Amino acid sequence: MVFSSLVFLFLFLTIHLAVYHLVDKRYRNLVLLVSSLIFYAWGGPRYLVLLMGNTLASWLFALLIERAQTPFQRKAALVGECVVLLGVLGVFKYLGFFLGNVQALFGVPELIPEIVLPIGISFYTFQLISYVVDVYRGEIDAQPSYWKLLLYSSLFHQCIAGPIVRYQTVADQIDSRHPTKTDIYYGVRRFCIGLAKKAVLANSCASVADTLLPIGQAGLATQTTTGYWLGMLFYMFQIYLDFSAYSDMAIGMGRMVGFRYLENFNYPYLATSIRDFWRRWHISLSSFFRDYVYIPLGGSRCCKAKYVRNIFVVWFLTGMWHGASWNYILWGLYFAVFLLLEKFVIKDRLPSVAAHAYALVVVYFGWVLFKFENFGELGVVLAGMFGFAGGGFTGLEVHTLFLQNIFLIVFCVIACTDLGKRLHRMLFDAAKRNDAALMVYSVTEAVTPILLFVVAVAALAGASYNPFIYFQF
Repeated sequence: MVFSSLVFLFLFLTIHLAVYHLVDKRYRNLVLLVSSLIFYAWGGPRYLVLLMGNTLASWLFALLIERAQTPFQRKAALVGECVVLLGVLGVFKYLGFFLGNVQALFGVPELIPEIVLPIGISFYTFQLISYVVDVYRGEIDAQPSYWKLLLYSSLFHQCIAGPIVRYQTVADQIDSRHPTKTDIYYGVRRFCIGLAKKAVLANSCASVADTLLPIGQAGLATQTTTGYWLGMLFYMFQIYLDFSAYSDMAIGMGRMVGFRYLENFNYPYLATSIRDFWRRWHISLSSFFRDYVYIPLGGSRCCKAKYVRNIFVVWFLTGMWHGASWNYILWGLYFAVFLLLEKFVIKDRLPSVAAHAYALVVVYFGWVLFKFENFGELGVVLAGMFGFAGGGFTGLEVHTLFLQNIFLIVFCVIACTDLGKRLHRMLFDAAKRNDAALMVYSVTEAVTPILLFVVAVAALAGASYNPFIYFQF
């Protein structure tokens, strides 16, 4: 079950919110826990046992750390946590990848087991590890109640696509939260923005990208040069709008029930460097690797050789986290190279416009590496983008698709910037000084969530329906 499905919107979420706000406040955490476990079990009940088992292990290890009498006992408990959780993650996410590479090199084993990846395992694994590490560091107290830690690890708002929520962010909110009407309104509004972003913009971009960049080397080989570039442009829009939409919806649903999750995206395509991009993109993941890998390795406060090592270790792991395939590792190391170039060569020498263009180009080609797990397909696309395309330079299909989706491109560009946020702020400031502006602001605030929800539901009901196709030259 995903957030952008009619079953989730009109059955699961509706029932959950109705029950949550109708029951006595003493039972709201129980409602939230039951809802989260049902949501998680929807994708495979057997994986619910895995989630509960990982949480139980983390709960026990944290208590052992807190009650340990010696530094050795504390460290042993921390090592045990990492071995258990990373071991489970390794089996489910990376065993097939590892055995596939061994088979390619040595011819064994004959059969590679097909292991289904449990939903959200990467997210809740990192959350639980961060919890135990923070207990080890003395930054938080161990949670004495297992079911409250299970509530934290299973919160359905963020268990499938993030953000990676740290326990210390929500520890007090688990025990005491009091959502106001303003919180509920903001949560609904934020959820509807994310839903429309996903259902209307991201899904439409995915449809165009899949048309221009079909699966399979044979299909890709017949595309034109402009087709590759346009297809990757839509993929670039899709991946940001998709990921950030899920974070919007998670933040919105959390706010509806009193949780205040931290922002996960901050208009990354406005970045003026790769370093700036990773301060804006998937902020919770970048923060995790910074605080739990990069800084413990020595960060930047070490010699140049160790600094380079630290960067490559972090970005190798960042690539691995995104998927069990060599292209993701290459993608991570690709960004490591540019971060080092910015540190030692480029520095701050580029003017702002050139810096922004440079960052967009680097990120654009990064998404090419990210999209194609098959290196044969990757080679075809990269060669085609630089003039060696089987379909020539351009064609009628590409021209037609561009014209059909010109308004989609415009809306996506706007959605990738803070223009809407700035206009909203300007209207809010004007409403404090002018009655007419106040009326416009009030009507806009009331209508916007409803309009976005209706448009999103219409798009979901129509599945492949693309509303922008009717706005063309």
